Amino acid sequence: MLKIGAVAFFTTYSMPPAELGLLLEERGFESLWVPEHTHIPLSRQKAYPGGGGLIRAYYDIMDPFLALNAAATATKRLKVGTGIALVPQRDPIVTAKMVSTIDQLSQGRFLFGIGNGWNQEEVENHGTVFADRHKVARERIEAMKTIWAEESPEYHGSFVNFAAMQQWPKPYQRPHPPIIVGGAFPHAARRAIRYGDGWIPRADWLEQDGMGELVGQFRRMATEAGRDPASLPISIFRVPEELDHLRYCEEVGIDRVVFTLPAEGREGLLPIIDRWSELKRRLEG
Repeated sequence: MLKIGAVAFFTTYSMPPAELGLLLEERGFESLWVPEHTHIPLSRQKAYPGGGGLIRAYYDIMDPFLALNAAATATKRLKVGTGIALVPQRDPIVTAKMVSTIDQLSQGRFLFGIGNGWNQEEVENHGTVFADRHKVARERIEAMKTIWAEESPEYHGSFVNFAAMQQWPKPYQRPHPPIIVGGAFPHAARRAIRYGDGWIPRADWLEQDGMGELVGQFRRMATEAGRDPASLPISIFRVPEELDHLRYCEEVGIDRVVFTLPAEGREGLLPIIDRWSELKRRLEG
């Protein structure tokens, strides 16, 4: 059955994460996701991939792990995920502990959505050369996996380097929460196959080249790389509010669709959630 989740920008003027999480759980939705931007530099060399200017919420968004933990504390079944965490901007040792902690506190409900970032200035403000960000992200993910799996982990790479150490807690989910790699086809798809447990493309990116065709190509790439395609579920973000589209996603074997909620209060979000609740009811028959 197709899972349905929501992605939300939490700000000082939006519905709080605990309240929204509880509302989504009560309506039977599977997951709540939160994007990440530590800040938005005022100069920009790279255009926003979504087109147009940035909405205000990009500047105002709260820390994703703190927001998700508030939602997880208020709920019992709802999964909570970063959609996406910007790994090239994160210290891997600190992030490994944050992931383990929220996974333990939620008793295994955390989904680690990750990405490498499009905003060059934002990435480079954190000390990562923009051209190196994909290599940096791979090493940081490898290092975190080592921290989660081993009692005395160590890692020695070009961008991440630490001698044997110890860190607890280990994640509730073993060996670690699902690492779901965000980004477009084919490059992010290859990264998902190389070190991920799933892939997050955007619906509009898939539709440009034909969703069914790209999904098929992704699965063939996984098989050729020695991965079982069933171990790499696809979660599509920014899904349109259309029943036929959801049915097609289900038909081609998409695991999860995620709709977007704006940074608004309860009155602004309830009509959107009501419409998606009705779509969910009709989809489930």
